[in-house]
Amino acid sequence: MSDQLSQVLAEGPPPVHGFLQRVLDFVAALRRAGVGATQSEAIDAVRTIGHLDLLDREQLREALAATCITTQTHRRAFDDLFELYFPARHADLDDTPDVTDGPEGEGQGDPDEYLRDLIDQLMAGGDESIRQYAREAVDRFGRVEGRDGGVSYFQYKVFRAVDLAQILRDLLSRRVEDEDQTTPLQERLWRDEFEARLRTFQQEVEAEIRRRAAAQRGVDQVADRMTRPPVEDLDFFHLSAEDQAQLRTQVRPLARKLATRVAVKRRHGKDGRLDVRKTVRRSLSTGGVPFEPTFKPRRPHKPELFIICDVSGSVASFARFTLMLVHTLQEQFSKVRSFAFIDTLDEVTALFDQSDATEAIKRMMVEAELVWLDGHSDYGHSLEKFHADHANDVTPRSTVIVLGDARNNYRQANAWVLQDLAKRARHLYWLNPEPIQFWDTGDSIAASYARYCEDMVEVRNLKQLARFVERIA
Repeated sequence: MSDQLSQVLAEGPPPVHGFLQRVLDFVAALRRAGVGATQSEAIDAVRTIGHLDLLDREQLREALAATCITTQTHRRAFDDLFELYFPARHADLDDTPDVTDGPEGEGQGDPDEYLRDLIDQLMAGGDESIRQYAREAVDRFGRVEGRDGGVSYFQYKVFRAVDLAQILRDLLSRRVEDEDQTTPLQERLWRDEFEARLRTFQQEVEAEIRRRAAAQRGVDQVADRMTRPPVEDLDFFHLSAEDQAQLRTQVRPLARKLATRVAVKRRHGKDGRLDVRKTVRRSLSTGGVPFEPTFKPRRPHKPELFIICDVSGSVASFARFTLMLVHTLQEQFSKVRSFAFIDTLDEVTALFDQSDATEAIKRMMVEAELVWLDGHSDYGHSLEKFHADHANDVTPRSTVIVLGDARNNYRQANAWVLQDLAKRARHLYWLNPEPIQFWDTGDSIAASYARYCEDMVEVRNLKQLARFVERIA
């Protein structure tokens, strides 16, 4: 701990010193989760405490968020950790829950009666009552006694007993029964409201499970296991539908940042080549000694970009986000041409000319001719088709980028295509979303292609992709 931070801690009166330490532990957990909470932000968080009503939990949440996170993509990790370190009801996380009833359902009343009461509370709304019923659900249905006499709690057991989909149907049918007439708009509004209340219930159950796990195993240990990395660090190979939706919202803001950085780099780049004539002329005043060499103005080079994408199977998410990012950054390149393939190749540039990138991706998968035989990746045939149809368009101003995992289903590689493209183009790169330790295993022929590329780069998430795009632009 730095001297400055120690001094800030010492300024707090003794009764709140433990709370300040909890804030520091929380900031440290954020840092371990990939949220860039620095030492200075930890100091700001501690100093903020003196200006807050510590009984107002939402005020504390927003104050810490303002001092500790700098990007909205980190908010989910922040909220999850906040619920763990500053739980809503139990101020002392070391307080083991007092559950003395028998096994699941025993001595706790009728489960059907609980579900009826839960539906009544969800109809009425109110976060505090929903929170109470979430805790009761954990007590009733999530409790498992181990052989050593210890008690653990499991989320899946709760939601196996409390069927959220069925509860939503019950809520909607009860609301319709209570009304004389309903319109489709009213039904949609009720559905949205009930879904929001059920999400609150689900979040409270998850938070209660984490709180009880923290009471048993320690807060820091649970925090390190439960937090997910920021969305830009998520692996392209393991994206859920929700993750993909979140990443799509990040592409355009990320493109704006990259465009600004690229413009600054071009503006402040090194001077161009030596201007011999002006250097000699200037040296006449110093007896022919060129003390002050003169350089020609640097003309920033906007590369022509050729993107060749494998859009099959698990690589598809990686290719989609790369195409979205590059075409959102089109102004940074003099020309962008895109080609997609599965077992044959088709140019899809025209789809991105008029459409939004997201819409263009959807059209590409429907309209482009990407399959000619069996729908399994065939790099050899696709590269050969690119060479036959488009190799003459590749010039010394071109940068060619191939996207794919180089898994060729034991088919012909046709690596000679890359050898020829490397001679024609200014740069030839290959972006591979597989971990490097899996290259050249099974049907991967990464080394066969990598030998002709300027670089074969492992790109597994949006952050790495952005770093590469900035490099080539």
